[in-house]
Amino acid sequence: MAKSLYETLEVNENASADEIKKAYRKLARKYHPDVNKDPSAEEKFKEINAAYEVLSNPEKKQQYDQYGDSMFGGQNFSDFARSQGNGVDLDEILRQMFGGAGAGFSGGFSRGGFGGFGFDEPDLDTQASVVIPFDVAILGGKQHISLSSDSFDIKIPEGIEDGQKIRAKGKGKSYQGQKGDLILKINIAQSPEYERDGDSLTKYFDIPLKTALFGGKVEIKTLHKDITLKVPQDTKQNQKFRVKELGVLNRKSGNKGDLYLKANIVLPKIEDLDEDFVKILEEKLPETL
Repeated sequence: MAKSLYETLEVNENASADEIKKAYRKLARKYHPDVNKDPSAEEKFKEINAAYEVLSNPEKKQQYDQYGDSMFGGQNFSDFARSQGNGVDLDEILRQMFGGAGAGFSGGFSRGGFGGFGFDEPDLDTQASVVIPFDVAILGGKQHISLSSDSFDIKIPEGIEDGQKIRAKGKGKSYQGQKGDLILKINIAQSPEYERDGDSLTKYFDIPLKTALFGGKVEIKTLHKDITLKVPQDTKQNQKFRVKELGVLNRKSGNKGDLYLKANIVLPKIEDLDEDFVKILEEKLPETL
């Protein structure tokens, strides 16, 4: 006895309820008209929903297993569905075929989700936003989250960008033993030290006037490690120094950007200088640029 509803869901006649449900979800996502732009996808989507509506209901499934495709006039279900035409309500036809108004068909073929044809599976995923520290976004690591009555740690990938989303498995809503996920939009707090431009970081560092004039070495603490920067003679205010691969990890390429250090020359206070030295400066320093 031909039983083409099983063929529509691409399962065998001995498939369990879980196997039927899993097959339905896979095919519904594949042929949903909002995803699949093939002209035939919508009709296929309707057939998949109808087949699942029958095979997911124990009473309807038992009835179909007894009579098979003879319920469709001997046609396989695909041919039967197409023979009804686009203007015919297949929902209403199957409602009558499987026991009238009490059969439980409702909702029709909705394009608003993967449910359709009376099977509007709840969306168990939840959405939320969280602000993370700047250094955690750059370096990655664990971040503690408190939402409603739940509190847990999430793993922040190194180099995440502002506005990106990450998924926390099993932290969404619960329904009949199933749990959805929590979709977190990541907002990155501003840093008082660093500016981020894509994969590059920029930071000011203080440099004494003497070192700016005569050159020397400056110890600088960066997000990744402490470094010693060699400063040349006659360094100017805002002069920029590039330190390779101390920027942000590009998660697509796997490469790190650069860190740019900008000199901030710190002038000494006149009252802290030797009086004779101040007089010499006053006499010898040029008055024009």
